Amino acid sequence: MTFARISGTGGYLPERVMTNHELETIVDTSDEWIRDRSGIRQRHIAADNETTSDMALSAAREALAAAKVEVADIDLIIVATTTPDRVFPSVACTVQRKLGIHDIPAFDIHAACSGFMFALDVANRFVKTGGASNVLVIGAEIYSRILDWSDRATCVLFGDGAGAVVLQAAEEAGIVSTHIHSNGKHEELLYVSGSVGDRGTERQSDAAFIKMRGNEIFRKAVAALGNIARETLAGNGITKSDLSWLVPHQANLRIISATAKKLCLPMERVVVTVDQHANTSSASIPLALDVAVRDGRIKRGDLLLFEAFGAGLTWGSALVKY
Repeated sequence: MTFARISGTGGYLPERVMTNHELETIVDTSDEWIRDRSGIRQRHIAADNETTSDMALSAAREALAAAKVEVADIDLIIVATTTPDRVFPSVACTVQRKLGIHDIPAFDIHAACSGFMFALDVANRFVKTGGASNVLVIGAEIYSRILDWSDRATCVLFGDGAGAVVLQAAEEAGIVSTHIHSNGKHEELLYVSGSVGDRGTERQSDAAFIKMRGNEIFRKAVAALGNIARETLAGNGITKSDLSWLVPHQANLRIISATAKKLCLPMERVVVTVDQHANTSSASIPLALDVAVRDGRIKRGDLLLFEAFGAGLTWGSALVKY
């Protein structure tokens, strides 16, 4: 039987760093208020001439180098993003062109902050069924361009970045299982105002900004992440104590802490980057994974739990033997 294994990780963060103190000069907020409610201290902001595909490309190249995989060997590219360069072509096709690869499938997945989990699920299925052997899975976002910088409830929470992994066919399980869910019933809790579909109608808006009902999203996220963790553990016949690391979506330190508590995991076994990166949506899990792999915390053989929650509503998890 064929399995999918993570053979390399990569990440990219824009050069510009925006601290909470800088935000104090833009909107009615404070460093203490932001840190208390989210755990965030700073975030990275893309340059004016920087695109989502630029960042995705940089993360992909790092992952390829770490995996020691040649560009020519890649036979599938999946990019999770909600902030593409253009409506079409996809970011994945643009990355494919920039890498100089031809005639392989490349496509985007749109599941907001859960995007990387959905992309990993799809890539895993391709590998297990023999449809691909070397897959680039990328999460990349430029959320700074869909933020209302006068709305302190949202503009302080997000940042830009990209993370990537290379999945390769293997004889032993790397991706042990994946679990994804959606519920459009609660779409009004977190969405972006304005769209291509609104043009020419009474609802048309020139501005496309993130809108969020934070308290309700917090409650939904904690509940969904707790449920999917139990689903993942039970589905694989393991217990909380079997986990080496929790690598969660980096949305809010309070959500991360609540999830760790439900799993009886000390924070020392949770990868946290939200303080440095803020919420980079679909990029947050691969970025956090890359940080922990490169600093030596995560080692080969460790059992990891990935989990994310996002607009849609969407949520997902993966049990991964690294």
